[in-house]
Amino acid sequence: MAAVQDIKRRIRSVRNTRKITRAMELVAAAKLRRAQARIEAMRPYAERMQELMVGVARASSSVRGLPLLQRRDVRTTAILPLTGDRGLAGAFNAQVLREAFSVERRLRAEGVEPRWLVAGKKGASTLRFRRYQVEEAWAGFSDSPAYHDAQAIAHRISHLYAEQEIDRVVVIYNHFESALAQRVVAQEVLPIPESLLEGDDEHSQALLGDFIYEPEPEQILERLLPVYVETEVYRALLESAASEQGARMTAMRNASKNAGELIDDLTLRMNRARQAEITQEILEVVAGADALTT
Repeated sequence: MAAVQDIKRRIRSVRNTRKITRAMELVAAAKLRRAQARIEAMRPYAERMQELMVGVARASSSVRGLPLLQRRDVRTTAILPLTGDRGLAGAFNAQVLREAFSVERRLRAEGVEPRWLVAGKKGASTLRFRRYQVEEAWAGFSDSPAYHDAQAIAHRISHLYAEQEIDRVVVIYNHFESALAQRVVAQEVLPIPESLLEGDDEHSQALLGDFIYEPEPEQILERLLPVYVETEVYRALLESAASEQGARMTAMRNASKNAGELIDDLTLRMNRARQAEITQEILEVVAGADALTT
């Protein structure tokens, strides 16, 4: 009887766990829809920002003196992985950190010193556990990042680059493909490539015209470049947030499915144990009856 009761307790425990995983799956699905809507709403802004930069750059006499466009010998590179604040999201955090460590090894092999900045509690705790020196960490917004969160990160990396404390910034994050697939991307955010300001043929035709700029185009472009960095960081944060919710939804769905299979297996074992107990009790009653008649 003890075996049957133990199995019943396990079944109740697994059922309670399945309720939690199903609830987390539904919450992640709702957050994923909102994250996808934010990405779609942000794309026109990012495209318009690039068009505006192309137009101003074409009107500028020179862009060589702008700090965020200056390219120099790379001696120090900032690595910025975007991770989550919570776990239970499958390989979401692990694959970002795995790529970050791979980038670090390549940099060290090239003689470049890496410096660590990180977004997300999971990334910060992993780096500190491995005794890496984390110069700055941001947390508390991985589920639903706001633009001011991107501004804080962008201002910091732009300041480090402008002060020549770092020579390059690489942001590593999960690019959202679908709820089932996320692709790890290592994007060089700084320095801003001058080729970006040239634009394609379609944009070039659209931006032809006689414009009067006030103040000078160089001053406008100097103000636009930090905003562009903020936009790129914000886009990466949104992609990472959508990827996290997609990974969590998939992980919780798999957990619920595994819990259901475990419940079926335990129920079968419980029925077999109960049948064995009933058979044993019948044998004992028959044996007792035989003893009384003899």
